[in-house]
Amino acid sequence: MWKRNLIVALLLIVILSVIACGIYQIHYVNQRLSWRVDFAATYLRGIIHPAGKMPTPLPPPAVAITSHPQPTATKTAKKIIPALTVTITRLVSTPTMVSLPQAMKLNAPQWERQDINNCGPAALTMYLRYYGWTGNQLEIANILKPQRHDRNVNIDELAYYVRNYTGWLNAEYRVGGDILLLKKFIAAGIPVMIEETFYFESPYWPNDDLWAAHYNLLTGYDDSEQFFISQDSYYGSNQQVSYQRLDEYWQSFNRVYLLVYPPDKESTVISILGKEWDVDTNRQHALEKSMQETQTDSNNAFSWFNLGSGLVWFERYDEAAKAFDQARQIGLPQRMLRYQFGPFFAYFHAGRNEDLLALTKYALQRTPTSEEALLWHGWALYRNGKINEAVIEFQKALAENPNYLDAKRALQFVGQ
Repeated sequence: MWKRNLIVALLLIVILSVIACGIYQIHYVNQRLSWRVDFAATYLRGIIHPAGKMPTPLPPPAVAITSHPQPTATKTAKKIIPALTVTITRLVSTPTMVSLPQAMKLNAPQWERQDINNCGPAALTMYLRYYGWTGNQLEIANILKPQRHDRNVNIDELAYYVRNYTGWLNAEYRVGGDILLLKKFIAAGIPVMIEETFYFESPYWPNDDLWAAHYNLLTGYDDSEQFFISQDSYYGSNQQVSYQRLDEYWQSFNRVYLLVYPPDKESTVISILGKEWDVDTNRQHALEKSMQETQTDSNNAFSWFNLGSGLVWFERYDEAAKAFDQARQIGLPQRMLRYQFGPFFAYFHAGRNEDLLALTKYALQRTPTSEEALLWHGWALYRNGKINEAVIEFQKALAENPNYLDAKRALQFVGQ
Protein backbone atom coordinates (compact mmCIF):
# COMPACT_ATOMS: atom_id res chain seq x y z
CA MET A 1 0.00 0.00 0.00
CA TRP A 2 2.78 2.42 0.90
CA LYS A 3 4.44 1.82 -2.48
CA ARG A 4 1.23 2.75 -4.24
CA ASN A 5 0.91 5.92 -2.17
CA LEU A 6 4.51 6.81 -2.96
CA ILE A 7 3.92 6.38 -6.69
CA VAL A 8 0.78 8.53 -6.52
CA ALA A 9 2.66 11.22 -4.59
CA LEU A 10 5.50 11.24 -7.12
CA LEU A 11 3.02 11.47 -10.00
CA LEU A 12 1.30 14.39 -8.31
CA ILE A 13 4.63 16.15 -7.85
CA VAL A 14 5.46 15.63 -11.52
CA ILE A 15 2.03 16.85 -12.65
CA LEU A 16 2.17 19.93 -10.39
CA SER A 17 5.70 20.70 -11.60
CA VAL A 18 4.58 20.52 -15.22
CA ILE A 19 1.60 22.77 -14.47
CA ALA A 20 3.81 25.23 -12.57
CA CYS A 21 6.29 25.35 -15.47
CA GLY A 22 3.43 25.95 -17.88
CA ILE A 23 2.00 28.77 -15.80
CA TYR A 24 5.48 30.31 -15.44
CA GLN A 25 5.78 30.52 -19.24
CA ILE A 26 2.70 32.75 -19.44
CA HIS A 27 4.08 36.20 -20.28
CA TYR A 28 2.15 38.05 -17.56
CA VAL A 29 3.28 35.59 -14.88
CA ASN A 30 6.84 35.37 -16.15
CA GLN A 31 7.24 39.16 -16.15
CA ARG A 32 6.28 39.31 -12.46
CA LEU A 33 8.02 36.21 -11.14
CA SER A 34 11.18 35.85 -13.20
CA TRP A 35 13.07 38.50 -11.22
CA ARG A 36 12.27 36.67 -7.98
CA VAL A 37 13.55 33.41 -9.45
CA ASP A 38 16.63 35.22 -10.70
CA PHE A 39 17.20 36.82 -7.30
CA ALA A 40 16.97 33.43 -5.54
CA ALA A 41 19.39 31.86 -8.01
CA THR A 42 21.80 34.79 -7.65
CA TYR A 43 21.74 34.60 -3.86
CA LEU A 44 22.32 30.83 -3.93
CA ARG A 45 25.23 31.32 -6.31
CA GLY A 46 26.67 33.88 -3.89
CA ILE A 47 26.62 31.24 -1.17
CA ILE A 48 28.35 28.67 -3.39
CA HIS A 49 30.86 31.22 -4.71
CA PRO A 50 31.27 33.80 -1.92
CA ALA A 51 31.69 37.35 -3.17
CA GLY A 52 35.19 38.19 -2.07
CA LYS A 53 37.36 40.96 -3.43
CA MET A 54 38.49 41.03 -7.02
CA PRO A 55 41.67 38.94 -7.45
CA THR A 56 44.88 40.89 -7.01
CA PRO A 57 47.44 40.96 -9.84
CA LEU A 58 49.61 37.92 -10.51
CA PRO A 59 53.32 38.11 -11.35
CA PRO A 60 53.79 38.76 -15.09
CA PRO A 61 54.95 35.75 -17.12
CA ALA A 62 58.70 35.35 -17.53
CA VAL A 63 58.33 35.22 -21.30
CA ALA A 64 55.68 37.45 -22.83
CA ILE A 65 53.41 36.00 -25.48
CA THR A 66 53.85 37.94 -28.70
CA SER A 67 51.46 36.11 -31.03
CA HIS A 68 47.86 37.19 -30.53
CA PRO A 69 44.78 36.01 -32.37
CA GLN A 70 42.30 38.80 -33.09
CA PRO A 71 39.53 38.34 -30.50
CA THR A 72 37.43 41.20 -31.81
CA ALA A 73 36.89 43.18 -34.95
CA THR A 74 39.99 44.89 -36.35
CA LYS A 75 40.29 48.30 -34.76
CA THR A 76 40.51 51.52 -36.69
CA ALA A 77 44.05 52.83 -36.68
CA LYS A 78 44.51 55.25 -33.82
CA LYS A 79 46.92 58.02 -33.16
CA ILE A 80 49.81 56.96 -30.97
CA ILE A 81 50.36 59.34 -28.09
CA PRO A 82 53.68 59.72 -26.29
CA ALA A 83 54.61 57.15 -23.66
CA LEU A 84 53.83 57.81 -20.03
CA THR A 85 56.57 59.52 -18.11
CA VAL A 86 57.27 59.51 -14.42
CA THR A 87 56.54 63.21 -14.15
CA ILE A 88 53.08 64.06 -15.47
CA THR A 89 52.44 67.66 -16.38
CA ARG A 90 49.18 69.04 -15.10
CA LEU A 91 46.69 69.82 -17.84
CA VAL A 92 46.63 73.42 -19.00
CA SER A 93 43.66 74.41 -21.13
CA THR A 94 42.05 77.63 -22.22
CA PRO A 95 38.36 77.46 -21.37
CA THR A 96 35.90 78.52 -24.04
CA MET A 97 34.14 81.72 -23.09
CA VAL A 98 30.46 80.91 -22.80
CA SER A 99 27.49 82.73 -21.41
CA LEU A 100 25.09 80.23 -19.91
CA PRO A 101 21.83 80.92 -18.14
CA GLN A 102 22.01 80.40 -14.40
CA ALA A 103 19.35 77.73 -14.65
CA MET A 104 17.76 75.71 -17.43
CA LYS A 105 14.94 73.20 -17.37
CA LEU A 106 14.02 71.36 -20.55
CA ASN A 107 10.61 69.80 -21.04
CA ALA A 108 10.66 66.44 -19.29
CA PRO A 109 9.64 63.50 -21.50
CA GLN A 110 7.05 61.00 -20.33
CA TRP A 111 8.70 59.06 -17.50
CA GLU A 112 9.46 55.36 -17.95
CA ARG A 113 9.95 53.01 -15.01
CA GLN A 114 12.69 50.54 -15.84
CA ASP A 115 12.06 46.84 -16.13
CA ILE A 116 14.50 44.54 -14.32
CA ASN A 117 18.10 45.08 -15.51
CA ASN A 118 16.82 47.65 -18.00
CA CYS A 119 17.97 51.12 -17.00
CA GLY A 120 19.78 51.64 -20.32
CA PRO A 121 16.79 50.98 -22.59
CA ALA A 122 14.47 52.83 -20.17
CA ALA A 123 16.66 55.94 -20.02
CA LEU A 124 17.10 55.88 -23.79
CA THR A 125 13.34 55.59 -24.20
CA MET A 126 12.86 58.84 -22.28
CA TYR A 127 15.65 60.48 -24.26
CA LEU A 128 14.00 59.52 -27.56
CA ARG A 129 10.59 60.64 -26.34
CA TYR A 130 12.04 64.10 -25.83
CA TYR A 131 12.24 64.21 -29.64
CA GLY A 132 8.79 62.74 -30.22
CA TRP A 133 9.53 59.01 -30.40
CA THR A 134 6.53 56.91 -29.38
CA GLY A 135 8.14 53.56 -28.53
CA ASN A 136 9.01 51.94 -25.19
CA GLN A 137 11.94 50.28 -23.48
CA LEU A 138 10.94 46.75 -24.50
CA GLU A 139 11.38 47.63 -28.16
CA ILE A 140 14.94 48.72 -27.43
CA ALA A 141 15.67 45.78 -25.12
CA ASN A 142 14.46 43.26 -27.70
CA ILE A 143 17.24 44.45 -30.02
CA LEU A 144 20.06 45.14 -27.56
CA LYS A 145 19.47 42.50 -24.86
CA PRO A 146 17.17 39.72 -26.06
CA GLN A 147 17.57 37.94 -22.72
CA ARG A 148 15.71 39.76 -19.95
CA HIS A 149 18.31 38.65 -17.40
CA ASP A 150 21.12 40.37 -19.35
CA ARG A 151 22.41 42.86 -16.77
CA ASN A 152 24.31 45.25 -18.99
CA VAL A 153 23.88 47.29 -22.14
CA ASN A 154 26.97 49.14 -23.31
CA ILE A 155 26.79 52.78 -24.32
CA ASP A 156 27.97 52.00 -27.85
CA GLU A 157 25.00 49.63 -28.17
CA LEU A 158 22.62 52.44 -27.18
CA ALA A 159 24.20 54.70 -29.80
CA TYR A 160 23.87 51.88 -32.35
CA TYR A 161 20.15 51.62 -31.64
CA VAL A 162 19.61 55.33 -32.19
CA ARG A 163 21.53 55.36 -35.46
CA ASN A 164 19.85 52.27 -36.88
CA TYR A 165 16.33 52.13 -35.47
CA THR A 166 15.01 55.65 -34.85
CA GLY A 167 15.20 56.77 -38.46
CA TRP A 168 15.90 60.48 -38.04
CA LEU A 169 18.11 60.94 -34.99
CA ASN A 170 21.86 60.71 -34.59
CA ALA A 171 23.95 59.76 -31.57
CA GLU A 172 27.50 60.30 -30.39
CA TYR A 173 29.21 59.36 -27.16
CA ARG A 174 32.41 60.60 -25.61
CA VAL A 175 34.33 60.20 -22.33
CA GLY A 176 36.03 62.55 -19.90
CA GLY A 177 33.12 64.97 -19.59
CA ASP A 178 32.69 67.64 -16.94
CA ILE A 179 29.95 69.66 -15.27
CA LEU A 180 30.35 72.68 -17.56
CA LEU A 181 30.03 70.53 -20.67
CA LEU A 182 26.79 68.98 -19.42
CA LYS A 183 25.35 72.43 -18.77
CA LYS A 184 26.36 73.64 -22.24
CA PHE A 185 24.40 70.89 -23.93
CA ILE A 186 21.35 71.32 -21.74
CA ALA A 187 21.41 75.08 -22.32
CA ALA A 188 21.49 74.32 -26.07
CA GLY A 189 18.34 72.22 -25.75
CA ILE A 190 20.06 68.83 -25.85
CA PRO A 191 19.56 66.51 -22.84
CA VAL A 192 22.53 64.35 -21.90
CA MET A 193 22.57 60.72 -20.81
CA ILE A 194 25.36 59.50 -18.52
CA GLU A 195 26.43 56.23 -16.94
CA GLU A 196 27.16 56.38 -13.23
CA THR A 197 27.41 54.50 -9.96
CA PHE A 198 24.27 53.06 -8.38
CA TYR A 199 23.83 51.39 -4.99
CA PHE A 200 21.27 48.65 -4.42
CA GLU A 201 19.04 49.02 -1.41
CA SER A 202 19.37 45.34 -0.41
CA PRO A 203 22.02 42.66 -1.07
CA TYR A 204 21.85 40.15 -3.90
CA TRP A 205 24.28 37.79 -2.18
CA PRO A 206 26.07 37.51 1.19
CA ASN A 207 28.70 40.22 1.61
CA ASP A 208 27.33 42.19 -1.36
CA ASP A 209 29.00 45.61 -1.67
CA LEU A 210 25.76 46.83 -3.35
CA TRP A 211 27.65 48.72 -6.09
CA ALA A 212 26.28 48.67 -9.64
CA ALA A 213 25.86 50.82 -12.77
CA HIS A 214 22.99 53.05 -13.81
CA TYR A 215 22.08 55.24 -16.78
CA ASN A 216 20.58 58.64 -16.01
CA LEU A 217 19.07 61.30 -18.26
CA LEU A 218 19.83 64.94 -17.42
CA THR A 219 17.33 67.58 -18.54
CA GLY A 220 18.12 70.63 -16.43
CA TYR A 221 20.46 72.37 -14.02
CA ASP A 222 20.47 75.16 -11.43
CA ASP A 223 23.72 76.96 -10.59
CA SER A 224 22.31 78.76 -7.58
CA GLU A 225 21.39 75.47 -5.89
CA GLN A 226 24.18 73.46 -7.58
CA PHE A 227 22.10 70.58 -8.90
CA PHE A 228 21.08 68.83 -12.11
CA ILE A 229 17.56 67.68 -12.87
CA SER A 230 17.44 64.03 -13.91
CA GLN A 231 14.81 61.71 -15.32
CA ASP A 232 15.76 58.61 -13.35
CA SER A 233 14.15 55.35 -14.48
CA TYR A 234 14.51 53.93 -10.96
CA TYR A 235 13.86 56.84 -8.57
CA GLY A 236 11.43 58.89 -10.64
CA SER A 237 11.13 62.01 -12.77
CA ASN A 238 12.65 65.42 -12.05
CA GLN A 239 15.15 64.22 -9.46
CA GLN A 240 17.64 66.75 -8.08
CA VAL A 241 21.26 65.57 -8.14
CA SER A 242 24.01 67.77 -6.73
CA TYR A 243 26.94 68.66 -8.98
CA GLN A 244 29.37 67.13 -6.47
CA ARG A 245 27.56 63.81 -6.13
CA LEU A 246 27.00 63.50 -9.85
CA ASP A 247 30.68 63.97 -10.65
CA GLU A 248 31.69 61.51 -7.93
CA TYR A 249 29.32 58.83 -9.23
CA TRP A 250 30.13 59.65 -12.87
CA GLN A 251 33.88 59.20 -12.46
CA SER A 252 33.58 55.42 -12.07
CA PHE A 253 32.55 55.24 -15.74
CA ASN A 254 35.23 57.58 -17.07
CA ARG A 255 32.58 60.32 -17.22
CA VAL A 256 31.05 58.87 -20.36
CA TYR A 257 28.09 60.65 -21.92
CA LEU A 258 25.66 59.98 -24.77
CA LEU A 259 24.27 62.72 -27.00
CA VAL A 260 21.13 62.13 -29.07
CA TYR A 261 20.09 64.90 -31.42
CA PRO A 262 18.33 65.65 -34.73
CA PRO A 263 20.41 66.47 -37.83
CA ASP A 264 19.77 70.21 -37.54
CA LYS A 265 21.51 70.19 -34.14
CA GLU A 266 24.73 68.60 -35.34
CA SER A 267 26.50 71.93 -35.88
CA THR A 268 25.62 72.83 -32.28
CA VAL A 269 27.05 69.55 -30.99
CA ILE A 270 30.25 70.05 -33.00
CA SER A 271 30.58 73.62 -31.74
CA ILE A 272 30.21 72.61 -28.09
CA LEU A 273 32.58 69.64 -28.35
CA GLY A 274 35.15 71.64 -30.28
CA LYS A 275 38.33 69.62 -30.79
CA GLU A 276 36.75 66.72 -28.92
CA TRP A 277 34.40 66.09 -31.81
CA ASP A 278 37.42 64.08 -33.00
CA VAL A 279 37.21 60.81 -31.08
CA ASP A 280 40.95 60.31 -30.63
CA THR A 281 41.40 63.87 -29.38
CA ASN A 282 38.61 63.23 -26.89
CA ARG A 283 40.23 59.99 -25.75
CA GLN A 284 43.59 61.66 -25.33
CA HIS A 285 42.05 64.43 -23.23
CA ALA A 286 40.29 61.84 -21.06
CA LEU A 287 43.55 59.91 -20.70
CA GLU A 288 45.38 63.03 -19.57
CA LYS A 289 42.57 63.82 -17.15
CA SER A 290 42.76 60.38 -15.55
CA MET A 291 46.56 60.65 -15.35
CA GLN A 292 46.15 63.91 -13.49
CA GLU A 293 43.61 62.40 -11.11
CA THR A 294 45.94 59.51 -10.23
CA GLN A 295 48.42 62.18 -9.17
CA THR A 296 45.85 64.15 -7.18
CA ASP A 297 44.56 61.07 -5.35
CA SER A 298 46.73 58.01 -5.83
CA ASN A 299 44.33 55.86 -3.75
CA ASN A 300 41.35 56.34 -6.06
CA ALA A 301 40.87 53.00 -7.84
CA PHE A 302 38.54 54.53 -10.43
CA SER A 303 41.20 57.02 -11.55
CA TRP A 304 43.62 54.16 -12.19
CA PHE A 305 40.92 52.13 -13.92
CA ASN A 306 40.09 55.09 -16.19
CA LEU A 307 43.79 55.46 -16.94
CA GLY A 308 43.91 51.80 -17.95
CA SER A 309 40.86 52.26 -20.16
CA GLY A 310 42.46 55.22 -21.88
CA LEU A 311 45.65 53.30 -22.54
CA VAL A 312 43.67 50.38 -23.97
CA TRP A 313 42.04 52.76 -26.44
CA PHE A 314 45.49 53.66 -27.77
CA GLU A 315 46.54 49.98 -27.72
CA ARG A 316 49.23 50.53 -25.08
CA TYR A 317 48.36 47.26 -23.41
CA ASP A 318 51.40 46.71 -21.18
CA GLU A 319 50.97 50.14 -19.58
CA ALA A 320 47.21 49.62 -19.36
CA ALA A 321 47.72 46.33 -17.52
CA LYS A 322 49.90 48.09 -14.97
CA ALA A 323 47.26 50.77 -14.42
CA PHE A 324 44.61 48.07 -13.92
CA ASP A 325 47.01 46.31 -11.54
CA GLN A 326 47.06 49.43 -9.39
CA ALA A 327 43.27 49.72 -9.46
CA ARG A 328 42.93 46.10 -8.37
CA GLN A 329 45.45 46.53 -5.57
CA ILE A 330 43.45 49.46 -4.19
CA GLY A 331 40.19 47.57 -4.63
CA LEU A 332 37.37 47.63 -7.18
CA PRO A 333 33.65 46.89 -6.75
CA GLN A 334 32.46 43.32 -7.13
CA ARG A 335 30.39 44.06 -10.24
CA MET A 336 32.96 46.28 -12.01
CA LEU A 337 33.68 43.71 -14.72
CA ARG A 338 29.98 43.36 -15.48
CA TYR A 339 30.08 46.78 -17.14
CA GLN A 340 33.65 47.59 -18.24
CA PHE A 341 36.03 45.24 -20.03
CA GLY A 342 39.26 47.14 -20.53
CA PRO A 343 41.21 44.75 -18.24
CA PHE A 344 40.28 41.82 -20.48
CA PHE A 345 41.77 43.56 -23.52
CA ALA A 346 44.85 44.68 -21.60
CA TYR A 347 45.79 41.37 -19.99
CA PHE A 348 45.10 39.40 -23.16
CA HIS A 349 47.29 41.57 -25.37
CA ALA A 350 49.96 41.98 -22.66
CA GLY A 351 50.31 38.18 -22.59
CA ARG A 352 49.14 37.93 -18.97
CA ASN A 353 46.79 35.05 -19.50
CA GLU A 354 46.59 33.87 -15.89
CA ASP A 355 45.31 37.31 -14.89
CA LEU A 356 42.75 37.12 -17.69
CA LEU A 357 41.63 33.67 -16.51
CA ALA A 358 41.35 34.82 -12.91
CA LEU A 359 39.38 37.95 -13.76
CA THR A 360 36.97 36.31 -16.19
CA LYS A 361 36.33 33.49 -13.72
CA TYR A 362 35.59 36.06 -11.02
CA ALA A 363 33.36 38.08 -13.36
CA LEU A 364 31.37 34.97 -14.29
CA GLN A 365 30.88 34.03 -10.64
CA ARG A 366 29.22 37.41 -10.19
CA THR A 367 27.47 37.52 -13.58
CA PRO A 368 27.31 34.09 -15.31
CA THR A 369 25.26 35.51 -18.19
CA SER A 370 27.76 38.22 -19.18
CA GLU A 371 28.47 37.62 -22.86
CA GLU A 372 31.63 39.74 -22.64
CA ALA A 373 33.09 37.75 -19.74
CA LEU A 374 32.16 34.48 -21.49
CA LEU A 375 33.89 35.63 -24.65
CA TRP A 376 37.10 36.64 -22.91
CA HIS A 377 37.11 33.54 -20.73
CA GLY A 378 36.99 31.63 -23.98
CA TRP A 379 39.99 33.53 -25.32
CA ALA A 380 41.90 32.82 -22.13
CA LEU A 381 41.16 29.10 -22.53
CA TYR A 382 42.15 29.31 -26.19
CA ARG A 383 45.46 30.87 -25.22
CA ASN A 384 46.07 27.88 -22.91
CA GLY A 385 45.43 25.47 -25.76
CA LYS A 386 41.98 24.38 -24.56
CA ILE A 387 40.28 24.88 -27.91
CA ASN A 388 37.16 22.79 -27.28
CA GLU A 389 36.50 24.52 -23.96
CA ALA A 390 37.01 27.89 -25.63
CA VAL A 391 34.43 27.01 -28.28
CA ILE A 392 31.90 26.19 -25.56
CA GLU A 393 32.43 29.61 -23.96
CA PHE A 394 32.06 31.37 -27.32
CA GLN A 395 28.84 29.46 -27.94
CA LYS A 396 27.52 30.42 -24.50
CA ALA A 397 28.29 34.09 -25.24
CA LEU A 398 26.37 33.89 -28.49
CA ALA A 399 23.47 32.11 -26.79
CA GLU A 400 23.23 34.94 -24.26
CA ASN A 401 23.15 37.53 -27.03
CA PRO A 402 22.53 36.20 -30.56
CA ASN A 403 23.48 39.64 -31.93
CA TYR A 404 26.95 39.56 -30.34
CA LEU A 405 29.27 39.95 -33.34
CA ASP A 406 32.47 39.37 -31.35
CA ALA A 407 31.25 35.89 -30.37
CA LYS A 408 30.41 35.11 -33.99
CA ARG A 409 33.87 36.23 -35.08
CA ALA A 410 35.49 34.17 -32.35
CA LEU A 411 33.69 31.04 -33.53
CA GLN A 412 34.70 31.78 -37.11
CA PHE A 413 38.30 32.23 -36.00
CA VAL A 414 38.39 28.76 -34.44
CA GLY A 415 36.67 27.20 -37.45
CA GLN A 416 33.16 26.83 -36.08
